[in-house]
This record gives sequence, structure tokens and C-alpha cells, in this order.
Amino acid sequence: MKILSKLNSLLATVGHLLQSPVLLVIRLFWGWHFMGTGWGKLHNLDGVTKYFASLDIPAPHLNAIMAASTELVGGTLLLLGLFSRFASAALIGVMCVAYATAEKESLHALFSNPDKFLGADPFLFLYASVLVFAFGPGRMAIDAFILKEKKG
Repeated sequence: MKILSKLNSLLATVGHLLQSPVLLVIRLFWGWHFMGTGWGKLHNLDGVTKYFASLDIPAPHLNAIMAASTELVGGTLLLLGLFSRFASAALIGVMCVAYATAEKESLHALFSNPDKFLGADPFLFLYASVLVFAFGPGRMAIDAFILKEKKG
């Protein structure tokens, strides 16, 4: 048992050392992609508005602006590691709405056909946002310097 305990301790140490670099990669990659989708929507508001209207989203133009702005600003904040939990909470909301409107079939297939849910466009965006929300931005973020979080 002593060997397993030492091995577990070693793995925990390595995992702890990898935590911030992994969170940095997640923030940079998905922050960049959120920025890109937000920028693209803002530069094609007519098309996004029509798409939102086809999904019966109320006030489609206003919601297109809000979704695009949230993705652009939230993605930028994720990329920087600035107010990361606030940004990720907003992005989680946008991705949940995306599932509830544009990916209804995938959402309803969560338990009957998980591959459909996992393969839907919003899934990885949602997953990355949940990771940053749950674990924070890591030590390599502006938040680490301006927001002093208590260690749990």
C-alpha cells in the first residue's frame, strides 16, 4: 500500500503542476474561438438575425447582437484570463441557449444518444467554459494577480 500511496502522491504533484498550463491552453484556444465566432456573427448580423428568427427566438436582432457580443467580449476575457469566471458564466449561458434553440434534437438525445449531444457544435465551447468556471483561469492569468481567490 505504501508504494501506491507514494505513486498517488507523485501523480497528484504532476497533475497539480500541469493544472495552470492546461487551463492556459484551454483559455487561449477557446477564448480565440469564441472571439472568432462572436466577430463573425457581428459582421453578419443580418444572416444571424434571420437564423435566430427561423428558430423562433424572440427579438432576433437584439439577441443576435447580445449573443455575438457575449462571445466576442467573453472570449477576449477568457483569452486574457481577466474576470474569467464572469466571462465563462456568460458563455455557459449562451451555449445553453444554443442547445435549447439550435440544437434541440441533440439536447433531447443527451441520454438516448449521447454521441449526438457530444457532437453538437456548442458542446466543446460549453465544456471549455464549464472547466474555466469550475477550476478558474489558473495561475497564468491576469485574474491571478488582481483577484486573490481563497484556495479551497
